[in-house]
Amino acid sequence: MESESDLYESLRAELRRGSLSLAVLARLRVERYGYTLRQALADDGLDMEESTLYPLLRRLESQGLLVSEWREEEKRKKRFYVLSPAGEIMLARLVQEWRAISASLEKITGSPGDAPSI
Repeated sequence: MESESDLYESLRAELRRGSLSLAVLARLRVERYGYTLRQALADDGLDMEESTLYPLLRRLESQGLLVSEWREEEKRKKRFYVLSPAGEIMLARLVQEWRAISASLEKITGSPGDAPSI
């Protein structure tokens, strides 16, 4: 049987997975390379390990939601990512869905900052 902390971490990871995809798409409305993307997300309170970020970027690109380009900057090659036109459409749809889910969850769990009643 899983310990309570293991179960929490498992459910937390599941909850974060979709949120991270949405956050990455939203932050890539402006072109960035991996390190600056990771910094921007951390500044917004979403820390993400490189081992999570780079596979996510590759997956989103393979799905046609991002485009990337290698360029040399500061004497180093860096891969820059930005939303594709399909990514912009998908982001708008996902934000709309996220807002609907968030509003529903706030009704179910109570107002933001309130502890849910059990």
